[in-house]
Amino acid sequence: MGDPLALDACDVSDLELVRDGACLHRGLATALLNDLAAVLAKWPDGHAGVRITGDPDLARLLDACGPIGAMVARAQGHDVCPVRAVLFDKNERADWSLGWHQDRTIAVREQAEVAGFGPWSVNQGIRHVEPPFAVIEGMVTARIHLDPVDEDNAPLLVALGSHRLGRIPTGEVEAVVAGLPIHTCLAEVGDVWCYRTPILHASNATLPKAGAGHRRRRVLQVDYAVGDLPAPLEWLGI
Repeated sequence: MGDPLALDACDVSDLELVRDGACLHRGLATALLNDLAAVLAKWPDGHAGVRITGDPDLARLLDACGPIGAMVARAQGHDVCPVRAVLFDKNERADWSLGWHQDRTIAVREQAEVAGFGPWSVNQGIRHVEPPFAVIEGMVTARIHLDPVDEDNAPLLVALGSHRLGRIPTGEVEAVVAGLPIHTCLAEVGDVWCYRTPILHASNATLPKAGAGHRRRRVLQVDYAVGDLPAPLEWLGI
């Protein structure tokens, strides 16, 4: 794996979603924080990742009428729909690191045999499938920051430009990362990082600060898609 500390020197304001694969929208979710807190209080906290579905209140906050869904729709140039939400909660009881990878699966309502879709898996009782990679390439992911993230609080690392390289074989990921600039996605509460779903990304475990111990790092990650899946497959949704 490429050295995650060998970071590029570009200013975050220089990043563009189309060119680089990631960009920061400062404070985009600030007006939603109280409503998000009320909705997320219904779900278990303190876990590595909780997949949220069947929650119309959250779906309403994230749809194209809200600030985050509207931002993604503008970026895509099409109407979009939130199709998957996961609450990641790094804390002193649940901490982890994640190596460089591409997101390659989607969540669907029911399993069905459709050409090009597979293999299948089940996570937290939810059916996931690897679709043709063109589906992943058409998606955008938004990360809504509920806690501040500095260099020691497990920021997301992204390999800029990797979203344009198609499906990267697992055995080639390290070499690809080594040849690309790596950006550290720092954030304040209410910031939203937006990235093309195929981008190579990773994160380290949190580093306790002297006198402070582990600090919580909660991120609500939302995948957005354009259009429907081929019948009879359906997005799981939120």
